[in-house]
Amino acid sequence: MKIERNWVWVGALMTLALLAGCEKKDQESTPLTSVTVAPPRATEVTETMELTGTVGAVQTVTIVARVEGFLDAIHFQDGTYVERSAPLFSIQKEQYVQDLKLYQAQLDYSSAEYDRQIVLIKKNATSEATVQQYFSDQQQGEANVALAKLNLSYTEMSAPFDGLVGAHQVDIGNLVGNNAASPTELVSIEQIVPIYVNFSINTRDALRLRQRMRTAGIKDKSPVNNTPVFAQLENETDFPHQGMLVFTNNSVDTSSGTIQLRAIFPNLDRVMFPGLFATVRIPLGPPQPGLVVPNAVVLSDQQGDFVYLINGKNTVERRSVVKGPLNGSERAISEGLAPTDRVVIKGIPNIRVGQIVQVKLASEPVPTESPAATPASP
Repeated sequence: MKIERNWVWVGALMTLALLAGCEKKDQESTPLTSVTVAPPRATEVTETMELTGTVGAVQTVTIVARVEGFLDAIHFQDGTYVERSAPLFSIQKEQYVQDLKLYQAQLDYSSAEYDRQIVLIKKNATSEATVQQYFSDQQQGEANVALAKLNLSYTEMSAPFDGLVGAHQVDIGNLVGNNAASPTELVSIEQIVPIYVNFSINTRDALRLRQRMRTAGIKDKSPVNNTPVFAQLENETDFPHQGMLVFTNNSVDTSSGTIQLRAIFPNLDRVMFPGLFATVRIPLGPPQPGLVVPNAVVLSDQQGDFVYLINGKNTVERRSVVKGPLNGSERAISEGLAPTDRVVIKGIPNIRVGQIVQVKLASEPVPTESPAATPASP
């Protein structure tokens, strides 16, 4: 029985050894995961601060009816861009034309009578009081004529500046201007060339910005009309709009802990219009030497931002990094990388920390992964 038991143990050991050999052979025959790597690219990097703001008009005016009458004509198309002095509305003017004729006739009579009284006073044929009365009538007539001309001019309304008009609020044929306490609003017009972008900055970033300006030799009170500002709309990249900082509030909004700022942009192509959201970028100094990698390879988890590296043994490592500014599809890395590091730029979803991989050096241009790729769990 003892001899048979020993043979059983020997058989079991031989079976385990055979299985282990097969497993080792399978592992050796399995190809390694292939990844593409590239070193960080050395270039000039400008540190920037990015904030979110809203586009606003430089001027906004609501055109109202200043005299009473029936709306006679609308001379523009809703939502179009009009030039300064372009006609907008007409109010029936017959009444105001006749008022002007009436007051002009009264003025002509009082002026002629005053001239006659001047001749008579020299002959002692009239009294001084009569002369003064006709002189007063002449002055009143001049004032009435001036007011009549002004009211007649109010029947034609034009654009006060180049701007974008909204939708008209009153249709032709309606009575307008009949309530002086609440003038009839006809349309709003907004000046969008140039145009503002309003944004705010928290106190921590404001102190950092001031420190950067001091380091760059910019005085605290000089950033307005001197500091360049770049902006991009939601459907744009690379911050194509360049403007200038024109306003910083002189106090902190205690309810939000922020400081209000405003930049002005030429907007000659009128791409920007009021109400749009915009991302604002403010440079914090001159360009400095730095390293950049494709933005898609910079990943994030609960521990922070990181990239995958391949060490000298072709093993995957996780390297924590500090992100710098984004420029197009490239992300500057402020801390964490060296020029000789081999950063994984392709094959990220198929790897994990500690895995041995087959390494391929990227050719120019450097291929990048889609940002939607999800890396394997380390």
